Amino acid sequence: MPDESHTATAPLRYRPEFEQTEDDELQVARELGETMIRIAQKVHRDEGHAYRSVHAKSHGLLRADVEVLDALPPDYAQGLFARPGRYPAVMRLSTPPGDLLSDKVSTPRGVALKLVGVPGERLEGSEGEATQDFVMVNGPVFRTPNAKKFLSNLKLLAATTDRAPKAKELLSAALRGVEKAIEAVGGESGALKSMGAHPMTQLLGETFFTQVPMLYGPYMAKLRLVPVSPELLALKDQPLADPDRPDAIRESVVAHFRAQGGTWELQVQLCTDLDRMPIEDATVEWPEDLSPYVTVARVMAGPQNAWSPARVKAIDDGMAFSPWHGLAAHRPLGSIMRVRRIAYTTAAAYRERGNRTSVAQPTTLDALPD
Repeated sequence: MPDESHTATAPLRYRPEFEQTEDDELQVARELGETMIRIAQKVHRDEGHAYRSVHAKSHGLLRADVEVLDALPPDYAQGLFARPGRYPAVMRLSTPPGDLLSDKVSTPRGVALKLVGVPGERLEGSEGEATQDFVMVNGPVFRTPNAKKFLSNLKLLAATTDRAPKAKELLSAALRGVEKAIEAVGGESGALKSMGAHPMTQLLGETFFTQVPMLYGPYMAKLRLVPVSPELLALKDQPLADPDRPDAIRESVVAHFRAQGGTWELQVQLCTDLDRMPIEDATVEWPEDLSPYVTVARVMAGPQNAWSPARVKAIDDGMAFSPWHGLAAHRPLGSIMRVRRIAYTTAAAYRERGNRTSVAQPTTLDALPD
């Protein structure tokens, strides 16, 4: 049964004036795409392969199933979640840099979830597809408030891509010490974590957030993915088994799924107050006392080979993940999401050309390598 708790305040219905287009937003989107290509080109030259401009390094490539719960409260039975059902899905676990760094450079963790065989009216640009993507990171808020700041940050990342990897490892170790001291007095620095100060902990114990809003039928929402099965909960805040190994995160994910699986809950938080739950400032965490998260689906992955060259070819090289692959009922909102649309398409096209392979939206996962 779904979580019986839900917001006591009625969710706000979306109106177009809730979104405010920034000056030169189209130019920002183009520059964002160009910056992502520069990152990809640098790594392509160094590695001989075209990788993603962000989240280049995958740590787990999972086949999963998503079960939409029955008898959801009416406000939450929207779009993909309007009726109970079960969808095959792919989960791509990753870390943010565009270069392939040792895991001793410890950055935030991410997950991209792609459901296959999803019916309904499509977003513009995804007509003819049947997928729904959710892209999430293990923190509730985005590092920058808007598209222009996002571009500035990405340009800084581009300037440091693949420079002095050993120096990055040393810097990461030093920053983790600073972050640990901050957390010892009850604080936390998302900026430091993004630069390499993330604790060297198990990825599978993390909770992941969309960070930026999307439509949820007539409403607006953020989503999160929460581990709930005992085997995943046991990994929360647990250190990596061998943190000095360059692929320590991947090795831990593969070892886990070699023997056991895991279950997460997909949860929704509806917007009830634009002042405290803004659409255009992604650095603001929406208060749960205004609108709690409500479980709408379960994500289940059984024991499997979680990473292999065959899965890399099928998922890392053959698929693209974007919040703009999906239903019109879940259209991304806000300037950061709007500029991502062009940038993600541009980046996927570069990988397709660079690797001389097809990057396409799957219609089935029956042939996914095991």
